[in-house]
Amino acid sequence: MMDQNQKQLKLKGGIFSRISDTNLLLTITIVIFLLMYTGAIIFQGQGFTKPQMFFNILNANAALIITACGMSIVMISGGIDISVGGVVALVSMCCAVYLDHHNGSILGSILIALGIGLAYGIVQGTLVAYFDIQPFIVSLAGMFFARGMTTIVNTAPFNVADPEFTKLKQTRIKIPGMGSVNKKGMYIPAYIEIGVVVALVLVVILFLVLRYTKLGRSFYAVGGNKQSALMLGVNVKRTKFISHVICSMMAGIGGYVYFLHVGSGSASHAMGMEMNAIASSIIGGTMLSGGVGNIVGTLFGVLSLSTIQNIVASAGLDEAWWTGITIASMLCVFLLIQSIVIRQKKRALKS
Repeated sequence: MMDQNQKQLKLKGGIFSRISDTNLLLTITIVIFLLMYTGAIIFQGQGFTKPQMFFNILNANAALIITACGMSIVMISGGIDISVGGVVALVSMCCAVYLDHHNGSILGSILIALGIGLAYGIVQGTLVAYFDIQPFIVSLAGMFFARGMTTIVNTAPFNVADPEFTKLKQTRIKIPGMGSVNKKGMYIPAYIEIGVVVALVLVVILFLVLRYTKLGRSFYAVGGNKQSALMLGVNVKRTKFISHVICSMMAGIGGYVYFLHVGSGSASHAMGMEMNAIASSIIGGTMLSGGVGNIVGTLFGVLSLSTIQNIVASAGLDEAWWTGITIASMLCVFLLIQSIVIRQKKRALKS
């Protein structure tokens, strides 16, 4: 007969085995974000206690949330796309020039953003999936091309003065019951920008796609083991192609949301956004090796990344290198946590 210790070990392994890697890492990400934000409230003063501080994080990072969600799709399927920052900058500049120099319409600028994202997705997806070129090399070329095209479209940065766009940019959605009183005793209602609504809707849509559709399961299958996916009848090439199309489309939409937030065109826009998108995905529990990830985790990854940046700024460390050092340390911690958790789970399952 099995002794008591062996029974307990088997029971633990059985419980552990019912928790997927994706859900386990998602739980860790959410818990760490809550601890981090709670710590900011305790140690950094009253600024973090105001609801608007949290909403400002969403307002400032709506474009990154969208872009990082697209990045997560590609990473789950076993690839990567470092062109997304360049696509965001190209979309911003093209839309700005179209509206300000060519008297364009809001609808036309949205179609331009979607068209650029779709074109990038089709070209890069075809090269990666059907020509079997490494996604890093393809997207690296895409990044250089987007940055170069942004400068060709217009060299000098400028603010968009189109009245319809300005009105849309300044639109605020008030959150009832979440305001605060300023130093003058005036009640200031909390608000979010339109881009936040777009970002949250896309998070929900992509979450549902990954969890409840055959396409979503195909992303995980291809990223987890390409040969096994082929044996299960998954069209690996088409799945890779679709993942890159979705990622670039998210970059196009994210570019327009970014454009709505900054209201200008510039070749220097979204510098490093691709790295922040990758970092947010990793912090959110998406594995670089593929097959593991969650869109909700990516959302919390962006929130965690922005929160740590705000904590660093609140501590008076305004120099850029402190932010870089903190993000690098944070990434190392999350990668270490991922490695330990997955290793412990495998040990529990073996036992």
